[in-house]
Amino acid sequence: MVIDNDKNKWANKFIPISSPSITKKEIDFVKDAVDSGWVSSLGKYIKIFEDKFAEFCGTKYALATSSGTAALHLTVALLGIKEDDEVIIPDLTFIATANAVSYTGAKPICADIEAETWCLDPDSVRKKITKRTRAIIPVHLYGHPADMDGIMNLAEQYGLYVIEDASEAHGARYKNRMVGNIGDLGVFSFYGNKIITTGEGGMITTNNLEFYEKAAFLRDHAMSKDKRYWHPEIGFNYRMTNLQAALGVAQLERITELIDKKRQIFKWYEELLKGVSVIKLNPQKDWAENVYWMICLLLEEGISNRKESLIQKLKEKGIDSRPFFYPISLMPMYKSEGINRIAYSISRRGLNLPSGVDLKREEVDYIARAICDEIIP
Repeated sequence: MVIDNDKNKWANKFIPISSPSITKKEIDFVKDAVDSGWVSSLGKYIKIFEDKFAEFCGTKYALATSSGTAALHLTVALLGIKEDDEVIIPDLTFIATANAVSYTGAKPICADIEAETWCLDPDSVRKKITKRTRAIIPVHLYGHPADMDGIMNLAEQYGLYVIEDASEAHGARYKNRMVGNIGDLGVFSFYGNKIITTGEGGMITTNNLEFYEKAAFLRDHAMSKDKRYWHPEIGFNYRMTNLQAALGVAQLERITELIDKKRQIFKWYEELLKGVSVIKLNPQKDWAENVYWMICLLLEEGISNRKESLIQKLKEKGIDSRPFFYPISLMPMYKSEGINRIAYSISRRGLNLPSGVDLKREEVDYIARAICDEIIP
């Protein structure tokens, strides 16, 4: 490890968990959108962003939304999933995956994850399928793809829909196929800490024209195309603004650069921490291309009780970090009997490290040294 002995250099310095990379390109595109006068949900950048994102994912269609959560809700709603239906999700994910199911009146059912990928375990999914199950939502957690073959095989066998929650995995690949282009529908988030951002915002991807048209209809208050201000069913205001889309177009033009930097940052961490036997970093299966949305550190079971202390010590040194998501099945509104053993274990032992694309090598050196100071006797 490269050790920087100049302690004064790091005094009063703060290294955030993530921050967006905004360049002159983004500023110019947004200014153009402002100057056009089309600042709301009409304007050229929305269609450009949708078309270019569909091209990036290799799908026929993409539909921009106001947030990733809105995109998730739209996909569940357009499939006609309703009260008394069940949708299987991984127990380890951000709460939006479960909430989007609940918004329709359906029940999210938490399945366990794989120890090797941290993503939905097809064997656990199979055990959770009932006559009420309508869909499966695999989550490509922290940038690593789920085992989509196993999930798609189950979906075909039981007649279920598959919605890929790729909110954290823009550009990740499963067996050389882009995530968001494998299930019936894909969902992405463009929140400020994502690989590309529109501030808030989301996207639905699909190769199914019927799904695309239904999503577009529901996104705009379910307004009739033929009879303005006529609404034959309940819809939503889930539209993206032209300003957001302008930012998204600029970010999308830089996405290869941003993903490459994410992978470079992971390699720095991997090099600096490779000799520390009591921790592991993000997994990557040989069939996967991880985009390392968040650099993750997993403590061994024997030192898992030191996670909160490590987070606090890093904070004292001006280093931001976050615990992994809590299991969904621990949340009061979703609390269920039984334990998804691997999800609980990974959640208890994991934390996210600074992962922003503006990170410098010397900052990663400093972070790695701080980790070693805390967990190496």
